[in-house]
Amino acid sequence: MNPFMRGMTQPRTRRDVFRLAGFSAAGLALAACGVQGQKAAPPKADAVADYWAKQKKNGKVVFANWPEYMPEDKGPLEKFKQDTGIAYEYKEVIQENAEFFGKADPVLRAGQPLGYDIVVMTNGIQLQHMIELGYAVPLDHSKLPNFQANAGQKYKERSYDPGNKYTVPYTSGVTGIAYNTKYVKDEITSIESLFDPKYKGRVGMMADAQEIANFGMIALGIDPEKSTEADWNKAGEKLKAQRDAGIVRKYYDQSYIDAVSKGDVWLTMAWSGDVFQRQLAGEPVKFVVPAEGGTIWTDNMLIPKGAANPVDALMLMDYLYQPAVAAELDEYIQYVTPVPAVQDLLREKAATAKGEDKKALEDMVGSALMFPSESDYAKLRNYTRLTTQQEQVFNPIFQSITQA
Repeated sequence: MNPFMRGMTQPRTRRDVFRLAGFSAAGLALAACGVQGQKAAPPKADAVADYWAKQKKNGKVVFANWPEYMPEDKGPLEKFKQDTGIAYEYKEVIQENAEFFGKADPVLRAGQPLGYDIVVMTNGIQLQHMIELGYAVPLDHSKLPNFQANAGQKYKERSYDPGNKYTVPYTSGVTGIAYNTKYVKDEITSIESLFDPKYKGRVGMMADAQEIANFGMIALGIDPEKSTEADWNKAGEKLKAQRDAGIVRKYYDQSYIDAVSKGDVWLTMAWSGDVFQRQLAGEPVKFVVPAEGGTIWTDNMLIPKGAANPVDALMLMDYLYQPAVAAELDEYIQYVTPVPAVQDLLREKAATAKGEDKKALEDMVGSALMFPSESDYAKLRNYTRLTTQQEQVFNPIFQSITQA
């Protein structure tokens, strides 16, 4: 099946659970269990250089990823094998961050290897724990020439990992607003539309605490990354008032996309990739980054402590930053690529394609959901960075709203 047609007939599984499940009950327990006071000191430059000097290419790499994040024919990995002679094992074993961290933490804490050379984790509390606990290997950037040459500047400036010391992005997405144009005739531009009484009972909000917190703060003009406990309380009050006024129909997980497509809700918080899939299928759903701002999240590749093949892993991570390889990935994944040159490559491919393939490629190239504009990027915010102690304050404020 052509990758662009897959999205019309096959539901996404990548975001079928709360991505930032550190704020589910299970995730909170994991986050609070045993991480406080265990932070590792940042490695010294000499120690990093010494580590990499002792490593060698072994001819094998084990890659742990989320479902639906690699073409079914494993094309990019097959090309990597042909070009480098490095064999690969690819395992779709990551279903959510908290679950993965919960399994990885006791193994890594005991000084044992996970059995993976690359893992992919979303920025957020679990990735923060991986870095702070010393579970992620500092990267040797001298072995990442494709990343240096081809990654967009915005992907070299990630606040959760300054200087990309431990991670490089795999793909990104945007949290904004989706609305059904069959029922909403106004052009939605503001986050305040989610709080508008005229849509009473027809608004969807996300159940994920960090997602909903971001929108509550953005609506108040607060940058979540710079927020304080007082800001969280203000956002909580705004979101509580929205709920108590009957504006919110439901707090959703992945099912929000079906609700807005069917018209159960008319407008909702939404993830860009989900909406793009529905647009390809011809459904009357529009996506917008609110004028006040939206959220950008990033799934990141890292090498876990104790990895058996770190040199091979670093070679694969860098290989995926070749524009042609990144284009093949993005054509399948249909989220936001960290390699800007992909847009022109897909445009060139669309020029020679025919029929449905041509239209799908043209839709991808022209979509702000896959290629956000500079003005969109300027409005995008990251999640609040939280210590373990802050989690215990932050989470109840927002969970009390969504679970009431």
